[in-house]
Amino acid sequence: MTEENAMVFIVEDDEAVRDSIELMMESVDQPAKTYVDAQAFLDDYNSSMSGCIVMDVRMPGMNGMELHRRLNELGCNLPIIFVTGHGDIQMAVEAMQNGALDFVTKPYREQELLDTISRALDKDAAKRQFLIEKRVVQERLATLTARETEVMEMMVDGNANKVIGIDLGISERTVEIHRGRVMKKMKTHSLAELVKMVLVAKGRLMPKAV
Repeated sequence: MTEENAMVFIVEDDEAVRDSIELMMESVDQPAKTYVDAQAFLDDYNSSMSGCIVMDVRMPGMNGMELHRRLNELGCNLPIIFVTGHGDIQMAVEAMQNGALDFVTKPYREQELLDTISRALDKDAAKRQFLIEKRVVQERLATLTARETEVMEMMVDGNANKVIGIDLGISERTVEIHRGRVMKKMKTHSLAELVKMVLVAKGRLMPKAV
């Protein structure tokens, strides 16, 4: 599921560790980009980035926890993996509460970190695909007239044409016409699929956890 342009962003002040993780990424043909400190990554960050962040906790200047908070304020959705030799339970709990994907302590097994990064990349790809699908559905919903929207809302609530007609004060035949237009504009022939689309658009249906 990993996107072709997904990047592993490595934020680590220890050159040996930084180079080690970068080489590990090269060994599995995964593009990576390194940063010597938190501010360097923050200066480079933009919302179009895809992939995940692997960062140390204790760094000179802005530490990893502070960078994480700053990224949250910017609405960053990149999964974050903390790697540190100085971690403790309180720090790990705070990191996870702030939305970090995982907290890996040194020394770590390379395969363990690789598996965690793979999971992070899959999570990011799934979320980005979900956002694309949500935007497409919202664009289709915007093409519906006010009456078609009313009919659609009652359709997804499981109401029969007769009930919809009575509630809206229109004939059952008119409901059928509106219903057909809704399905055409939403580009589906399945009521179940229409229900899923509406749930996605309203943010009530999220991508499966990976």
